[in-house]
Amino acid sequence: MNFLRAVVGQTLRNLRQTWSSQVLTLLTISLSVLIFSFFFLIYVNVLNAGKELGDNLRLIVYLDDEPSKPLQEEYRQKILRFDRVEKIEFITSRQAYERFRKQLGHDQDVLEGMPEDFLPPSIEVYPVRSLSTLTRIKRFSDYLQTLPGVLKVQYGREWIDRFYSFVKLMRVVVILSGLLLIMTTTFMVAHTIRLTLCSRERELELLRLLGASNHYIRAPFFLEGALQGLAGSICG
Repeated sequence: MNFLRAVVGQTLRNLRQTWSSQVLTLLTISLSVLIFSFFFLIYVNVLNAGKELGDNLRLIVYLDDEPSKPLQEEYRQKILRFDRVEKIEFITSRQAYERFRKQLGHDQDVLEGMPEDFLPPSIEVYPVRSLSTLTRIKRFSDYLQTLPGVLKVQYGREWIDRFYSFVKLMRVVVILSGLLLIMTTTFMVAHTIRLTLCSRERELELLRLLGASNHYIRAPFFLEGALQGLAGSICG
């Protein structure tokens, strides 16, 4: 108990004697934590946005002809063989025409004279809603393109590529800012403790002559460094 009281008292005295460098260390650590937290928060929000975008993700597989029931089942089995999906929906040419007509709204007259089967039939594949699904979407699309009778696979490739480029960039920034935080904290705490050691060199020599153990001498400095890191993290 006396040892702990002495260590705490010595630590508080160290903090008072080097208060200016302590404040500088605290501000530097707080700024580093703030920078890291800022980029990490952006990274987390981007990942959450990706999950929400993934909820509306679908692959549209355009076919050259209306598939029969046996062929639909064959398509279904081949799709499920590659990856799990939430839903597989077959859209006929007539259904595609009705959808398109409703989307046009008041401009439906542009379809006058057009046959109702001029749009190709398609398969709408809804992948499982997860961020990891987005990372495999291109391979999934390439696989669907190899199925017999497939004309084209559409899934919004451009925005997915841009999204993942940004995710990779933010991941690098978060890692670099984390390394900066570790390096800054280590350097500033070590520098402050070094200043304290220099200012108390004679006192420490006297303690050694009086028979003080290394644990007794070092403990206040370890506690001082821990308090600096904790205070900087809280302020950040």
